[in-house]
Amino acid sequence: MNKPPKNDVFVQRTASFIDLQPTNESFEEAIICGLSGEKKSLPSKFFYDARGSRLFDEICVTPEYYPTRTEIGILAKIGSELANMIPERSQLIEFGAGNSTKVRLVLRAVQRFDSYVAIDISGEYLQKVANELASDFPEIKVTALCADYTRLFELPDADHHDGPARVGFFPGSTIGNLTSEGAITFLRNIGHLLGDGAGFIVGADLLKDEKILLAAYNDSLGVTAAFNLNILHRINRELEANFVPEYFSHTAIFNPEKERMEMHLTSLRDQTVRLAGRDFHFAKDEAIHTENSHKYTIKGFGELLEAAGHKPLKAWTDPEGLFSVHFARIGVAG
Repeated sequence: MNKPPKNDVFVQRTASFIDLQPTNESFEEAIICGLSGEKKSLPSKFFYDARGSRLFDEICVTPEYYPTRTEIGILAKIGSELANMIPERSQLIEFGAGNSTKVRLVLRAVQRFDSYVAIDISGEYLQKVANELASDFPEIKVTALCADYTRLFELPDADHHDGPARVGFFPGSTIGNLTSEGAITFLRNIGHLLGDGAGFIVGADLLKDEKILLAAYNDSLGVTAAFNLNILHRINRELEANFVPEYFSHTAIFNPEKERMEMHLTSLRDQTVRLAGRDFHFAKDEAIHTENSHKYTIKGFGELLEAAGHKPLKAWTDPEGLFSVHFARIGVAG
C-alpha cells in the first residue's frame, strides 16, 4: 500500500519533464562512426526509442529471460535492509528508468524518499512512465529527465535536492553493456552526480551456465531478435537510411574469454545501404556488433565498484545464484 499524502508534503499528479535528449546530429554521428569502423558496430543505448522500449518490456517477461524476474524477487525481499541504509527525505535517482516496475518496489518498501528523478534516453516513453508514477505516488516529487546517462552531466537546478542524501538506482545489469573501462568511467560519473557519501543500488548479472545465457538472448518467441533489428528501423526513420531489416538476422553468442554475451546483426547477403549521403557495404555474413552484456562474480563486481572509488557494502543474490543486487557508498572506497 502507498502511504497517503500528508497535508504538509508536496503533492504532484504529473511529472516535471526536462529534455536533455541528444540531437539527431549526435545520433547520426554515432551511427556513421560505428558503421565506418573496420568491424561495424552500433551503440546499444540507441535501442531504446519508444518501440524499442516496448519490445524490451516484452523480452523481460519471456520464459527464457531470467534477469528481470530474478532481480524483482531479490528487491522484493531486501526492502527493509535497504531502508536501514537510507536516510529519511532522500532523493532517488534512477538511471535507465524503463517501465518503473522495479523502482515501484523500492519506493514502496523503503518509504524514505521525498523526490524521484527518472533518467532515460527515450523521452516519449519516459514521460508516460513518470506521469504514471507521479499519479500513483503523490507524496513524492517526480521529475523525468531525458538524457544520455552514460555521459557526464549536471542535474538541472530544478532538480536541486535539499534533503540529507541522494541514492542512485541502476537496476537490470545495464552496466554489463559497458566494457570494464567504460563501466569504471560511468561509475565515476555517477559519483560526480550523486556526491560523496550517497548510496548506490545496482544490479549485476552473474556468470552461469552458457546454455542459460544463450536461451535468454535467443528467446523462442523472437522478441529479442525484433528488439535487435528495431535499431535498423529507427535509423531508417530518423536518418532516412534504406536498410532492409529482413536482409539481416539476429545473432547472440557467448564470448567466454571476455565473459560476456554479444548481440550482432548479421548480413544475409552482399548489400549496400545509403545513409546520410554515404554508401555502406555489407558482405554476406558480415556482422554489426550491437550489444555486449558482461557477466560478473560477486567479488569481481565489488572490485569494479572499488576501482571507481566506491565502497561496496552489501550484495544479495537469489538461491540459484543467477543475479545480484549491490549497495555501495559513493566515493569512500578504501
